[in-house]
Amino acid sequence: MEPIKVVIHYLNGEVVKGFTQDFFPNKGVFHLYPADSTTGEALEVSMKELKAVFFVRDFNGNPEYNERKNYIEGESSHGRRIEVVFTDDELLVGSTLGYDPSRQGFFLFPADPESNNVRVFTVTSSVKNVRFL
Repeated sequence: MEPIKVVIHYLNGEVVKGFTQDFFPNKGVFHLYPADSTTGEALEVSMKELKAVFFVRDFNGNPEYNERKNYIEGESSHGRRIEVVFTDDELLVGSTLGYDPSRQGFFLFPADPESNNVRVFTVTSSVKNVRFL
């Protein structure tokens, strides 16, 4: 499996950028090879400690870009449109194919096709509110 660029956000606010090859949404742990590591050693990441896993195009993104938090009329989406508010009040808007509050988490595809985030695995325990649009 090809290494995938991810940015993980921990519940405590820590953010780590790196690569993973063994992320599965139904597993409790995966391994992250930090992008800034010189040792090449992987960190074991526990889903229980995470807010979300952002699958990104680029580690730096564009800090000046203001991501759109809505859909334009007539724009298509992958699945059901959804608004997610995390416990830290961050808001994400996108679509999902499989939201189920009894699961560990779910994938969200951002509403803005120009987003640096390709998809976001949202950990259910870090979510304050979910609203279907």
